[in-house]
This record gives sequence, structure tokens and C-alpha cells, in this order.
Amino acid sequence: MTEGTDREFTSFVNERGGALLRVAYALTGNQHGAEDLLQSALAKAYARWTRIRGDAEPYVRRILYHDQVSGWRRRARRPEVPVAVLPDRAGVRDSGQDADLRLLLRDAMRALPPRQRAVLTLRYLEDLSVEQTAALLGCHTGTVASQTSKALSRLRELVPAFDGRITEEAR
Repeated sequence: MTEGTDREFTSFVNERGGALLRVAYALTGNQHGAEDLLQSALAKAYARWTRIRGDAEPYVRRILYHDQVSGWRRRARRPEVPVAVLPDRAGVRDSGQDADLRLLLRDAMRALPPRQRAVLTLRYLEDLSVEQTAALLGCHTGTVASQTSKALSRLRELVPAFDGRITEEAR
């Protein structure tokens, strides 16, 4: 944008920003939400500022209305569920030993060849079948099975505690 256009936009915001903030406040019902809504609308208006003909305020107000309605629709599809106490991490038990083991496994995974890392990631993190993994990697199912076996064997060598954890969790 040119310097003149920037000045024109800044002048508009200085003159009409208060009125637009009141509209945004009426739409959201709180100061922080109103400021966020207005900032988003002004950013959108700034991107199209050279194409806006005539009075820009109705254009910005329309953006405010549309963005607020879009926000309602998003919240309606994914409603927030209030809880009395927020968990540190949902459903995750974490002790120092678990964190240490995860760090060791992460380093051991980095030590594996790329194909073995890919197979383990697809099989155990993405929970894909041998056939799905083979299709994604463009190889035979036997290759997936052998790479999985080699990778798990190597992980057991690199992280001896890993083998014990697998045995305990299998019980």
C-alpha cells in the first residue's frame, strides 16, 4: 500500500474506531472479544482498503457481523464443555520415569533408519494395519513386518527399559 493509503486507513480507524468497538462490544458482550473481533475486521478491511468505494464504515460493520456469526457457527459445531477443575493434561499420568522413558525412546527413534521410523510411526502411532502401512510406503507386507521386527529389536537394544514396559503393559 502507499503511504497515502496507510494514512487514510489510520485516519479512518482513529475517527471511527470507537464507534466500531461499541458495535463489536454489542455483538460479543465483552471487551476482550470485542477488541479481537474489531482487530480481525480491521485487518480484513485493510487488505481490501484500495477496493472499498465510498464510506468504509458499513463495509467494516458487515465484516464484524459476518465474523461474529461465523464464530457462533463454529462454537455451535464444537461447543465448549465447562468443567470444575481443569486437568494438567487430559487423561495422562506422568511421572518422572515416564518422561525419562519418552525422552530415551525419542532419541532411540531418531537413531533408527528412516524406513524403520516410518513403519513404527504408521503401525503404532497412526494405528494402521500392516497392509495399510505397506500401501502407504509402497512396499510389500513382508517388508513392513521385517522392518517392524528389526526396529523393535533395535529399540530394545537402545532402551532396555522399553522391553520391560512392553511386557508389563501386555499383562
